[in-house]
Amino acid sequence: MNWPKVSRPEDLSRIPYWDAAELSAAIRARIVSCVEVMTAYLDHIDKINPHVNAIVSLRTRPELLAEARAKDNLLASGEYQGWMHGFPQAVKDLADVAGLPTTYGLIPAAEATPATADSLFVARLRTAGAIFIGKTNTPQLGLGSQTYNTVFGTTFNAYDQTKTAGGSSGGAAVAVALRMVPVADGSDFMGSLRNPPGWNNVLGLRPSYGRVPSDDSEVFINQGGLIGPVARTALDLALLLHTMSGYDDRAPLSNRQAPGHLTDLGDAVQGKRVAWLGDLGGYLPMEPAVLDATRAALEHLTGLGMTVTHLDELPTSHGFQVSKDLWPTWLTYRHWLSGMEVKIAYDSPLRGLLKPEALYEYEGLTVGADGNGPLTAIDIHTNSTKRTSLYLTFRELFETYDYVMLPTAQVMPFDAATHWPRSIQSVEMSSYHRWMEVATIGTLINAPTLAMPAGFTQGLPIGLQVIARNHEDQSLLTLAHVWERKTRFVQRHLPPLLTM
Repeated sequence: MNWPKVSRPEDLSRIPYWDAAELSAAIRARIVSCVEVMTAYLDHIDKINPHVNAIVSLRTRPELLAEARAKDNLLASGEYQGWMHGFPQAVKDLADVAGLPTTYGLIPAAEATPATADSLFVARLRTAGAIFIGKTNTPQLGLGSQTYNTVFGTTFNAYDQTKTAGGSSGGAAVAVALRMVPVADGSDFMGSLRNPPGWNNVLGLRPSYGRVPSDDSEVFINQGGLIGPVARTALDLALLLHTMSGYDDRAPLSNRQAPGHLTDLGDAVQGKRVAWLGDLGGYLPMEPAVLDATRAALEHLTGLGMTVTHLDELPTSHGFQVSKDLWPTWLTYRHWLSGMEVKIAYDSPLRGLLKPEALYEYEGLTVGADGNGPLTAIDIHTNSTKRTSLYLTFRELFETYDYVMLPTAQVMPFDAATHWPRSIQSVEMSSYHRWMEVATIGTLINAPTLAMPAGFTQGLPIGLQVIARNHEDQSLLTLAHVWERKTRFVQRHLPPLLTM
């Protein structure tokens, strides 16, 4: 690939304003030292993070500068570790980083012992040269699209510190939007790599299942939560995805497809066909501002030579009816997987610290999606056939369309003191995540799903959620690249904190 050309800034405090690819090129060419990079980022974090609380468990400046100095010594001796050489990196507080505590937003900081080894994808970032400065904040156990917990508190929106950052990758999205890290990892079960990027004007990608391997304690069943990248540019998104991708025998269902092509961004979108689902023909309660902003953004697609078709409903030829089947199918799947993850904490001394939303998932194991009794093997299998029907429905859609699009959320960023919206347009939300139902489809069919900026309304950002055919991650990266050049939403709309 062609790396960007950069020159040494007169004011080194501007280093965090480089894109990740620019920073990488500057470090490799020794235009700036790793110590200078680390100093600039830590100064920037000291200035910005107290306003938003995105980075937690921050390590001390002396030890981080010592690591940066060691990276400079490696370069001086001719050893270059990879494109992230000397990068300040913070990992979502659901994954292990050797030497740092993993609190899951649940374990009190004083009781959280440092991890003894890196999670699989973290080890890949370390091999590529990253220096881990701390963690990014997440809601308790990653549950809910609102980043708050009793361990570290609330993370605030990059554009308005009275509003939520989204979740569960809220800390990651805000840290990237505010240039406190060059790129970030996130994870996504119900929109956690889509909703926070949409609300903070950055890019996020829930990749195809198996693209980024995970060495969780269970590696065969849990296909809901996936790891993926958050970035400000399509190139940075592709670079981080490339680093995290690739087969590992600790994850037997991971993808053996060579990831090298993921950084080869093209511009071939002319003639591509888009199906716009919007609010699914009125099925999803949605704030008018969300629909107004996202529909307006579709005009940029036609400006790129793409065709957009508005669909009020999905095909029903495979027996899946959205109004009847989507939420029950989702809730069974969610209770089954999230309930079992909560059970680990429920069966420990941490039970008394669990928030009501976590207990709701655990109790779903015993009451089921319909409230008529515990989930059974028959329930799980029946539910899986419903998911299959939904997948076949989208397989049929993709015979006509290249992308299927929806908003990244059903509401605009809400008050940070609100745990979750209780109603939308006078429609009561039946659970803490019902207002995020728009994110369920991409997860249920395990298709790669991109979040890209859609613009602003009332000073707040919202995003477009783009679903592609299974394993066509590269197609989404190409779209993100062309979209970025067309709209320049990220570059044209700096958060106010960056201009103070």
